[in-house]
Amino acid sequence: MRERVVIKWGGGLITNKDRMKSVRSEIIDHLANQLESCVSAGLDVVLVHGAGSFGHLKAKAYRLAEGRCSLDEVPGEMTQDEAVAAVREDMMELNQHVLDALTKYDVSAVSLSPHRWARNTGPEFEGDLSMFAAAPQGIVMVTHGDVVDCAGGAEFGILSGDDLVYRLATELPGVKRLVFAMGGVEGVLSSPPTGENDEERLMPTLSQEDVFQGEHAAHMDVTGGIGLKVARGFAAASHGIEVHLVSGEIDHRVRDACLGEPVRGTVLTP
Repeated sequence: MRERVVIKWGGGLITNKDRMKSVRSEIIDHLANQLESCVSAGLDVVLVHGAGSFGHLKAKAYRLAEGRCSLDEVPGEMTQDEAVAAVREDMMELNQHVLDALTKYDVSAVSLSPHRWARNTGPEFEGDLSMFAAAPQGIVMVTHGDVVDCAGGAEFGILSGDDLVYRLATELPGVKRLVFAMGGVEGVLSSPPTGENDEERLMPTLSQEDVFQGEHAAHMDVTGGIGLKVARGFAAASHGIEVHLVSGEIDHRVRDACLGEPVRGTVLTP
């Protein structure tokens, strides 16, 4: 069986999260180049990307992660239903930037937006993952965080890319590694990044007993920040998956982690 890797490009890596719908084109291009190297090396790749400023800002304003709210609890510029449609459209726009970058490097990719095939949120979301497993050799399957329909009174909610990668890594055949490509940090730090001496706080390995304090932009983030990544990473590691958290901005660390080569970052130890 061919070896498969699941990669997560963080939303804060591929977009400027504090500016509405602002893409970091050079970073996406660099990541696509690294992904092509993985495909050329014989890996089957599943790519999940975050939302960043294409999803979190609008979703936060309209409280989409909370499900249906009363009219007086959200801004008056649009309804929650209109906000759901707008965020889905924005995510497909960001997804197109990703697909365009892959095409530039002759990577054949198929995108499956979750609102078209998944239901409910969290790690127990419902959805047919066999479509990802059935991808022909060399075809990269792409998906992303999204607003999905939910059962009950909530009606809709945010399905995080971190929940997607956990399920994909543990349920698809042949997955050896799960790699989180992060922006602004080289891995998990023992305390929140300050821009000074961050490299000294890098934790090369992280066990569930270790203590760390991650940065979480609660004013705009509608998922769980670094805490959710680590939690889902440990859940995947408990299934025998190698889990790496590395910088998506420095050198070719994402490629090296995917190929199982020594790389600076954080490895989760189950």
